[in-house]
Amino acid sequence: MNNSTSATGVYANGNDTKKFKGDRPPCSPSRVLHLRKIPNDVTEAEIISLGLPFGKVINLLMLKGKNQAFLEMASEEAAVAMVNYYTPITPHLRNQPVYIQYSNHRELKIDNLPNQARVQAALQAVNSAPSGSLALSGTPTNEGTVLPGQSPVLRIIIENLFYPVTLDVLHQIFSKFGTVLKIITFTKNNQFQALLQYADPLNAHYARMALDGQNIYNACCTLRIDFSKLTSLNVKYNNDKSRDFTRLDLPTGDGQPSLEPPMAAAFGAPGIISSPYAGAAGFGPAIGFPQATGLSVPAVPGALGPLALTSSVTGRMAIPGPGGIPGNSVLLVTNLNPDLITPHGLFILFGVYGDVHRVKIMFNKKENALVQMADANQAQLAMNHLSGQRLYGKVLRATLSKHQAVQLPREGQEDQGLTKDFSNSPLHRFKKPGSKNFQNIFPPSATLHLSNIPPSVTVDDLKTLFTEAGCSVKAFKFFQKDRKMALIQLGSVEEAIQALIELHNHDLGENHHLRVSFSKSTI
Repeated sequence: MNNSTSATGVYANGNDTKKFKGDRPPCSPSRVLHLRKIPNDVTEAEIISLGLPFGKVINLLMLKGKNQAFLEMASEEAAVAMVNYYTPITPHLRNQPVYIQYSNHRELKIDNLPNQARVQAALQAVNSAPSGSLALSGTPTNEGTVLPGQSPVLRIIIENLFYPVTLDVLHQIFSKFGTVLKIITFTKNNQFQALLQYADPLNAHYARMALDGQNIYNACCTLRIDFSKLTSLNVKYNNDKSRDFTRLDLPTGDGQPSLEPPMAAAFGAPGIISSPYAGAAGFGPAIGFPQATGLSVPAVPGALGPLALTSSVTGRMAIPGPGGIPGNSVLLVTNLNPDLITPHGLFILFGVYGDVHRVKIMFNKKENALVQMADANQAQLAMNHLSGQRLYGKVLRATLSKHQAVQLPREGQEDQGLTKDFSNSPLHRFKKPGSKNFQNIFPPSATLHLSNIPPSVTVDDLKTLFTEAGCSVKAFKFFQKDRKMALIQLGSVEEAIQALIELHNHDLGENHHLRVSFSKSTI
C-alpha cells in the first residue's frame, strides 16, 4: 500500500483490518494509529482524549460499523509515545478494552467524508477552547458537556489503598492533562481523598474522562473522580498534605517539612518515571506502573514495580531526610517521647504497615530512632501513614534514613537494650506471601479492629482492658457473624495508636492473643 493512499481507500477495502489475522509483524511507526474494538456508543471526544496526553491530535476517522477508528497525531514522536504507553497498559473506553497499533497509512485525508464536521468541531474545541466554555455534543461528561462555569477543581477519592499514594504521585499523574495549580490531600470517612485545582476547567474535564475508574497501581488504588463544588482552593501550607504550586514561599505548617524551593521548583521534572519524550508526550506508565504481577513493560528509565522497589521509590518521591537514600528500607524516626518510647513499641506500631526487622533508639539522642523494614515499599507505607501522627504527646516524624541497615551492637558494647533484632519475631503480619493483611492496611484511626477474641471474654472485659490502658472507650461492638472480632472506638487517634502498641498480642487467656489493627469503619 503506498503512502498516498487516502483514508477513503481504508474505508472501502478495510486493508488495515486484515492485519490482525495471524501474526504478521507490526507496522513501522506512523503518526496514524489504528484503534480496534471501540464500543458502539463512544464519542469523538472520548477517542481524542486517549491521544491528548501525548501531544496534539490532528485528525480522526471513526468506522462505527467496524468498531474501529484511525487517530492521527501531529508528530510521529507523539504516536510512538502513545503506542509505547498503551501496549503494556490497555486503555479502556466505557469499561471496554481498546487496542492500538500503528496504521499502514502515513496520514489521513478525510476532509470530504460524512461526519467530519463533528470531528473537526471536537478537535477544534480540544485545541483552542476558551476556559470552561466547551459545549459540544461530542464531548461527554455525566452532563454531556463541559458546562459554562464548571469548576476547575476535581474531588478525587482513592479506593483500595494498598500502596501509598502521595501528593506528588497525584501531581505527576494529573499534570499530564494540564497545569495543576494546587492540591490538598486529607482523610475523610477513612478514605484517602484529594482536591486538585487545574488552571482551566477543560483540563479537569479531560483528566476526569481519562482517569476516573483507573488504577494507579495494578489492581489497587482506584481513582474515583468528580467535579468539586469549590471553584478555587485556598492552600495555607506547602507540605506533604497540601501544596500551592504557584506559591513556593508558603510555610510548611505542621505537616512534613516542606521541600526547599529549588527542590520544589524541580517538581515539574518527572519524578517516578522519566521518559524519552519531553513535555506532554513524556507520559510513561504513571497509571498502571509496571506491576507486581511481573508484567514486562518497555524499559522506562526509573519505572517502578510497587512490590519490588529497590532502585526507585514511589510517592512523595520519598523525599529523604538530609542525605537519605530513595528506595531505602530504613526509616529515621524523630521527635519521639524519650521517656515512653521503646524498641518494642516502635516494632508493634511500624509493624502495622510492614515487617520490622530491627529497631535502634539512638543512645545519645533518645527522641530519634532507626526502624528497618523488610523492604522499601513497606518503609514508604509506614512513613506515609505514621509521619505527622501524635504518639505520647509528640508529633512523630518519619523520613528515609541515610543508613541502609541497622547495625547490632558489638559484644560488650554499652547499649541499654536500645537496639533490638525482630527479624525472627512471630508477630510479623506480612510474612505469608499474599497474606490478607495486605488488604487491611488503613491509616491510624480512633476505631480499632480487634480479633482472635476467645468466647469467654465479654464486652466489659475488653472495655476494662482498654480503660486500664488509659483509654476512654466511646463505643464497642462485636461482629454479628463472628464474635471473635470486634470494633472499639476510643477518644482520639493518639489514644488508639497507644492502645495498639500496648495491647496488640495481649494474652486474653485460653491460648488467645489479641490482635489489634486500625479500622476503616466507624461504629
